[in-house]
Amino acid sequence: MKIIVDAMGGDNAPGAIVSGALMAAEEFQVDICLIGKGDEILKALRDEGYDEIPPRIEISHAQEVVEMDDDPSTVVRVKRNSSLVMGLKLLADGYADAFVSAGSTGAMLSGSTLTVKRIRGIRRAALAPIIPTSKGKAILIDCGANIECTPEYMLQFAYMGSYYAERILGVPNPRVGLLNIGTEPTKGSDLQKDTYSLLTAAKEGGRLNFVGNVESRDVMFGVCDVVVSDGYSGNIFLKTMEGMGLLFVDMLRDLFGKNTKSKLSALLVRDGIRDLKKKMDYNETGGAPLLGIAKPVIKAHGSSKAYTLRSAIAQAIKYVESGIIGEITKNIGFMRTDPEEKTE
Repeated sequence: MKIIVDAMGGDNAPGAIVSGALMAAEEFQVDICLIGKGDEILKALRDEGYDEIPPRIEISHAQEVVEMDDDPSTVVRVKRNSSLVMGLKLLADGYADAFVSAGSTGAMLSGSTLTVKRIRGIRRAALAPIIPTSKGKAILIDCGANIECTPEYMLQFAYMGSYYAERILGVPNPRVGLLNIGTEPTKGSDLQKDTYSLLTAAKEGGRLNFVGNVESRDVMFGVCDVVVSDGYSGNIFLKTMEGMGLLFVDMLRDLFGKNTKSKLSALLVRDGIRDLKKKMDYNETGGAPLLGIAKPVIKAHGSSKAYTLRSAIAQAIKYVESGIIGEITKNIGFMRTDPEEKTE
């Protein structure tokens, strides 16, 4: 298996990206193509102690870099020689099995859509991060790729998230919930109400395990395995959850560091605190897939460090092996409200 990694994407590129790629290549025995400015990649390798390109690593030169403030809608045309665009082109041409980048989310979405293309019949690709709950993990879809959605988009998010939860998280018959301001069917805007009707019909047809509307506070207690949302609401929910996790860890640190007695108490529960922190840490997951794209594309966290990137590559490997894209393609007829209409 070969994974293309955008060596220039993210806040800590290329050093942390190269370091994480080296970790993944050795740990998972996967071939990695680092794409970006060749001289900077070679320098990063030297900083890691390599005077020559190590086994399972190759370098593909790209002279341009997509910056965070570049216009996502024009980046494919304006920066066609960038590491992000060239990497996606290599993926589309079949040179590798997956693409990983910590670069601009908007540029990745537009680049993937225009270059790799969506699965035929899928209206919009969606970001689907794994989030922690008190009962394990859940999938949030969408978390920012689509600010404005239609009920059909949301229906497709539900199917794609369900397949992902089943094949990646190992959850049989995943429970699908619709993020809303209340659990009653009449709650929310027209988008939520119409989506509720579509998801109910899918449940009655035996195709989705829809459990109804879910409130954000209940998601954290594991009321569902897949949280369906428009990108605007989903992004706010995700960022709030991440902030609360960081705040909770800081509060624990302050609590156990107050005096000698609290420090001794911390020693007694040290393993539990470590496990909790690991569960809440996005570095363990590494990134989120762009579900709906015809080949595996993983968006790593923009502030990815070496271990985060390593985890994103691990996620890409699982995605390739899961067969999710084939599952989506096979069931696309159930995911359209107008199956006879020609695909966009």
